[in-house]
Amino acid sequence: MTDPLLSVRDFSVVYDVDPPVEAVKHVTLELARGEILGLAGESGCGKTTLAYGIQRLLKAPAVITSGAVTFHDAGGIEIDINGLDPEQMRRFRWDKVSMVFQGAMNALNPVATIGSQLEDVFEIHRPDFSRRRRRAEVADLLEIVKVGADRARSFPHELSGGMRQRVMIAMALALRPQLMVMDEPTTALDVLVQREILKQISQLRHEFGFSVIFITHDLPLLLEISDRIAIMREGEIVELDTAEAIWNRPQDEYTRTLLSSFPRLTGDKGVVTR
Repeated sequence: MTDPLLSVRDFSVVYDVDPPVEAVKHVTLELARGEILGLAGESGCGKTTLAYGIQRLLKAPAVITSGAVTFHDAGGIEIDINGLDPEQMRRFRWDKVSMVFQGAMNALNPVATIGSQLEDVFEIHRPDFSRRRRRAEVADLLEIVKVGADRARSFPHELSGGMRQRVMIAMALALRPQLMVMDEPTTALDVLVQREILKQISQLRHEFGFSVIFITHDLPLLLEISDRIAIMREGEIVELDTAEAIWNRPQDEYTRTLLSSFPRLTGDKGVVTR
């Protein structure tokens, strides 16, 4: 990997309960600039804990017990994420790394317009922007994600689930971050809307050049959109390879089991084997 954006080394998270739960175990990986890295595995395997952990979003009883997370900023500047103080971390989030949270389309404030909620991002992180500049930025964002600038005055309940999810993607894209982490961003959407949003994520990635960590239990979906895929099981990455290699030459038995668990649209009825 010639141009890494994010490096994670020996990263572990424990939930300090009785007995303690090792949620993430000594994970090491690198994310390239402009890459879509899929993170797949069954529910409870540690995908979201890992994503939250590398952004320092975890709350008690979760404890990071080991590891280093380095962000390779433009110009060759290396940022030790674990070493940032709270104010530095506040400025780092959304500006360098943004996140679309699981169930995010239901996280919009129901009594505030779409436009005002998007403007809040600029008011907090770009305080030098005038009100006119903020509104212009919001209009541009809504056009980019194909919601339409005219919906800035709409309330969340006036939008479909797919449009609300597009608004959340616009919010994550607002400050032009270098990395966008997406946690199950299409789970609650029907298949056609999923397809539209996935296509748009790929288009936006090519247009703006950001990297993506895409988290889901839906391995076939990742095979379509990812450059590489990491397979997690019980807190560990058991396989990490290109999407093509994961599909055609899976090395780990768990990966083969995941692939076999999804029905084929063609072929004879019966158990799928690889």
